[in-house]
Amino acid sequence: MKQIIDVNVKTRRAGLAACKTDMLVVGRFCDVDEPDETIRELDEKLGGAIRRLVKLGDFTGKPKTQAVLYTSGKIAAERLMLVGLGERKNATLDTLRKATAIAANRAVDLKVRRLSLALHRAFGDILDAAAMGRAMAEGVYYGSYRYDEFVTESENGRLASLDAQIVDPDASQIRSLGTGMAIGAVIGQVQSYARTMSNRPANVINPPALAKAACDLTRGYKTLRCTIYDDRQLAANGMGGILAAGAGSQNKPRLIVLKYTPARKPAAGMPTVALVGKAITFDSGGISIKPAQDMDQMKLDKTGGIAVLAAMKAAAELNLPVSLWGLIPAAENLPSGSSYRPGDIVTTHSGKTVEILNTDAEGRMILCDALAYAVRRKCDVVIDIATLTGACMVALGPYKAGLMSNDDDLVRDIEKAADDSGESVWHLPSGDEYADEIKSKIADLKNIGSRWGGACTAAAFLRQFVGETRWAHLDIAGMDVYQTPVPHAALGSTGFGVRLLIAYLMNLSDKKAGKA
Repeated sequence: MKQIIDVNVKTRRAGLAACKTDMLVVGRFCDVDEPDETIRELDEKLGGAIRRLVKLGDFTGKPKTQAVLYTSGKIAAERLMLVGLGERKNATLDTLRKATAIAANRAVDLKVRRLSLALHRAFGDILDAAAMGRAMAEGVYYGSYRYDEFVTESENGRLASLDAQIVDPDASQIRSLGTGMAIGAVIGQVQSYARTMSNRPANVINPPALAKAACDLTRGYKTLRCTIYDDRQLAANGMGGILAAGAGSQNKPRLIVLKYTPARKPAAGMPTVALVGKAITFDSGGISIKPAQDMDQMKLDKTGGIAVLAAMKAAAELNLPVSLWGLIPAAENLPSGSSYRPGDIVTTHSGKTVEILNTDAEGRMILCDALAYAVRRKCDVVIDIATLTGACMVALGPYKAGLMSNDDDLVRDIEKAADDSGESVWHLPSGDEYADEIKSKIADLKNIGSRWGGACTAAAFLRQFVGETRWAHLDIAGMDVYQTPVPHAALGSTGFGVRLLIAYLMNLSDKKAGKA
């Protein structure tokens, strides 16, 4: 298989007009009358070319806009790219992250080998320099990513690598940017890993293959270990939910258990956190089979589990001082003579029984066993992430993930991580009125509620398996894939949830260390 594009990010101290590169990138806000010092200097060297572009209306500075100028040797860069930053009053780290991703995306299309970024200079001191370095590094990886490992045609294809550098003439600024850039590069790399794993089809990634990949990932990390429960061990541990969801496939289900033990002792009061990710490697719906149209996208039903896998790798890379479990229940939901059926009653790891009314509500069946496992391991905080319900996409569209929880402080912490990471969430309810919807007359629970509020009733179902443990559920349906390319990213898996989970863990570490 072809290797995914090799991306390298570093910092470089350089004057912008003298920066020798294939493409130099600067940004401009659309609500600023006069260009900043950076653009004024470059425009003077280019003989007013930027002013003419703006006057003609070919570049407005609005979000998602960009323009490329060929410099004809007037500055050291071969090309100058202008990226729109929108309104300065609304500027956030995600404004910078997306602008950088737009630049990296365009650089790959233009077969640029060296990309030099000075987008941060437009923001002045309204954002922290280290945070900007991190956001730009994340943006480089995000925008340059292409999933083409099975494309054998090489004519006019992309370059094998992209070298990106964050440039600034000020040495102290470069040091601050570099601190954040080093973290952002790790996050960018693991998010690209997650996108590749999520994009891979079901004939490449099935539950045993995913389990092997998880074990392979832990090699080389003294702080990270992997344990796999196969179908026999699942049966021995009473994990009927995972077994039921995977009963119809020849590729038997697995529970992947990752344990991260930090090299340095966590701060006093630091909670032990469990991340739980749904990994249905392919979801046909089982006997309650899905429509054929777009069923190919059901290879992405493992996205939540892959996000957890990537977050665990990042925790080890960044040496985060938090004790962490990563639990990934993996199954392939197919129809066959051995599939679980509507009307079946399944006994889960918690001992609770579930009446099956729809075999396409399988994600909650595998998650409930993993949640109960986390509670029995006495984890203080449990966060699950899953492409769980179409109802969440109906409610929120492809713009925000649904967030449900039994703890308001945890909600606020995740909302803060969402702001920091640019991966948006919206708080939805999952209280007793929704729990009433999933009560069964012949078992403890049923696996679906009524037609309405499906995302909330699914969360209420999961809530039954965590007891008093602090818990949050992230329904990322609709956030997992770009059906068509967007200005800042290619089509395919978004890797949603990776940055969000890492930001939560980093903020938790900082809070306990007294940094926030």
